[in-house]
Amino acid sequence: MGDSTTSATTSSKAPLAVASISSEQLHQALNAQSGAEKRALSYSLTIHQLFCQTLQSKLPGDRILADYFRAHKKHGSKDRRVIRESLFGLFRWHGWLRLIPQKNASQQAITQQWFAQLALTASLESHPWQDIVSAWRGFACLGEPAIIAHADSDSDALKIKQAMLEAAFPGQGFPLTALAPDWFWAHFDQDSDKQKHLVESLSTRPPIWGRLQGISLAKAQAKLAKQEIHTSGSDYFADAINLGHKSINLNAVTLYGEGKLEIQDLGSQVIGNICAPKADESWWDACSGAGGKSLQLRSLMLRQDKQASGSVVASDIRRKPLEELAKRAKRAGFSQISTQPWQSDALPVPAQAFDGVLVDAPCSCTGTWRRNPDMRWLDDASAITDKASLQLDILSRACEAVRPGGVLIYATCSISPVENQEVVEAFLAKRPDFSLQTLTHPFTHEATQMLTVLPYQADSDGMFVAKMVRQV
Repeated sequence: MGDSTTSATTSSKAPLAVASISSEQLHQALNAQSGAEKRALSYSLTIHQLFCQTLQSKLPGDRILADYFRAHKKHGSKDRRVIRESLFGLFRWHGWLRLIPQKNASQQAITQQWFAQLALTASLESHPWQDIVSAWRGFACLGEPAIIAHADSDSDALKIKQAMLEAAFPGQGFPLTALAPDWFWAHFDQDSDKQKHLVESLSTRPPIWGRLQGISLAKAQAKLAKQEIHTSGSDYFADAINLGHKSINLNAVTLYGEGKLEIQDLGSQVIGNICAPKADESWWDACSGAGGKSLQLRSLMLRQDKQASGSVVASDIRRKPLEELAKRAKRAGFSQISTQPWQSDALPVPAQAFDGVLVDAPCSCTGTWRRNPDMRWLDDASAITDKASLQLDILSRACEAVRPGGVLIYATCSISPVENQEVVEAFLAKRPDFSLQTLTHPFTHEATQMLTVLPYQADSDGMFVAKMVRQV
């Protein structure tokens, strides 16, 4: 369940271990004796390689990891788990780990710092492979961590972890805001409580959220339980299902194969529910990707009427995602979804022909940083500032497909006003024939015309959505 940052590669706070350790140097610096020490050394070499490759290639860590596992099939499930969780844990806590003071710049010190980062990450994440963690601590000449007290909340847990690092490195501060890059905070709400809550959410992994199609929650849970997949429902949407935090082989899940389960974050599900398509309406998903929201729109129609006559047209500039959508729609038995790729700047669909148009615009994806912690350190401020003109251009073109009296939805998985409120305001300044509609935030129940879902509000990704109506 995933751009290189200049701050991560050039800042004085960047971990020197990333650029300075080779496999030969690690072997020379250590004399691994026990089986656990040898495994710990082997893991450390692999994780170091993947960590460096992610930063240097500017590619998402999950893609780097998937390519590595395809090429190295010798790894068993435990190996994969240690490598995967250590890698993404390093990125999750990178903002603190790069603050660890280094006594000198000798090769031995640099090597020890790398093992310290691995060991501290394991403690911060409460990883269970203690024999490996102990070996990393030994390689780093690092003492045992302070006893972690029981935490009753994410806030308590983060404070305890912060205290653990401060005890290990007296005199070195580990501010909460360091867990996200400095450039990001210039584009987020300056309210200190919101910043604290956001950092708390960024320090935890979100659950895997799914969306049910054509089956009740109770029946879905019963079927999933037979496959030892333990789930819970949502307080907000009847068709949402929480699949927990464990990795799931979807191809082995019967409900998924039957088209009755789609993986879709709860924050993303907000968008379709704001669209609220009626059973007989025609909708255009203008930036559909592989069509998660197209499927949701059609599913919402069918929940109202099993014979719903409404339809969804999905468009994207890339053909492969549209081909994937066609497969997903077939699996779900959704015959009223069709695809129409963007082939030029001209609309790929008729003008003023749709009851609703959804523009889920390309964005910085800052709302998905919980799920993709490497992205915090792979991007720089341009990820936010460079996209607004493209977003406004797409919105301005796609709006022509809305019929008079129809609705236009603008959405992103960003939590930056530059990509959200400011784009909508710029659009409305040019198009007075569209007006904002007041929305009710599904998680906070507040009335708003610019709805931002923050990750800590319902244990989800972050999202933005605005709904506009075209004058008759």
